[in-house]
Amino acid sequence: MEIFQIVGFALIATILVLIVREHKPAVSFLLAIFAGIVIFLLIVGKIADVMKLLGDLAAKSNVDMIFLQTILKIIGIAYIAEFGAQIVRDAGQEAIASKIELAGKILIMVLAIPIITVIVETVLNLLPT
Repeated sequence: MEIFQIVGFALIATILVLIVREHKPAVSFLLAIFAGIVIFLLIVGKIADVMKLLGDLAAKSNVDMIFLQTILKIIGIAYIAEFGAQIVRDAGQEAIASKIELAGKILIMVLAIPIITVIVETVLNLLPT
């Protein structure tokens, strides 16, 4: 199972980071970033499979593709913001990490406005006048 490979790699990377941190903190930080990127690259294929499946389901159910694209963008922003914030937290910069998370939330809100608008219009159309 792939999770064992990912966790094994992460444990080895963690041990290396802890060992190197004592002598070269900057190098240990770069090792941590490298490990995060490698783990992300290991799961990119799975993400592509999920996106293809969601696209197929949306096509079969006659859902407007713009909604699916927006939802996928929102999910992407959430994951990227979390990944970036965790890297910055690892560097000890909690304030900057919080700003990354805030920026991600605002971008998600902006992307969600068209979907929220359609939902509100649909509800208003269903209500008797």
